[in-house]
This record gives sequence, structure tokens and C-alpha cells, in this order.
Amino acid sequence: MTAVSSAVLTTAGLVGGYTAARATGNRPLGGVVLAGFGAAAFETWRRRSGAGTALALTGVYVGAFGLAHPLAKRIGSWPAVLGVAAATAALAVAAGDGRAE
Repeated sequence: MTAVSSAVLTTAGLVGGYTAARATGNRPLGGVVLAGFGAAAFETWRRRSGAGTALALTGVYVGAFGLAHPLAKRIGSWPAVLGVAAATAALAVAAGDGRAE
């Protein structure tokens, strides 16, 4: 079975979490989506690159979520979410996301 790219997982978590929270008005539901995809990305990173890299990239993922909030006040919600999702995905690829397991 082919593993899902962590860039896809982080993008789905950030965009999907925001979408779920916005569509339902239930912010905790958005957090569940964010956490679920984040956990899957963590496990992918751990298997491919080890626990240290997984922890660092998970920190970036959580930081991107946090950064989206003040950024949204400056540039709007969707541009902020899409921007941090793209940056996080790019970092995942740069960290070796495309390597075979």
C-alpha cells in the first residue's frame, strides 16, 4: 500500500480543520480534524525520518495553525489558512516527504 504524503496530510488538517470549524460553527470539531491529520503526519514523519524530525515538523504544523490566527486579521481567513498550509506542505517536502519508506 502506498503511504499518503505528509504534505497532503498537513494540508488536509489545516484546510479541513478550518473548513469543519467554519461550516459547523463548532471550533472543537475543527480541532479534532486538525489533530487527527496531525497525528497521521507525525507517524509518517516518525517512520521516515525518526522521532526528532517528527517532533520538529509537528511543531511547525502546530505553529502554522497558531500563526494563521493573527495572519487572518491582516490578510483574511482563507488566504491565511492557505498560506500556512502551503508553507507547511513545502517544508514537509523539503524534509524528505517524497522518500520511499
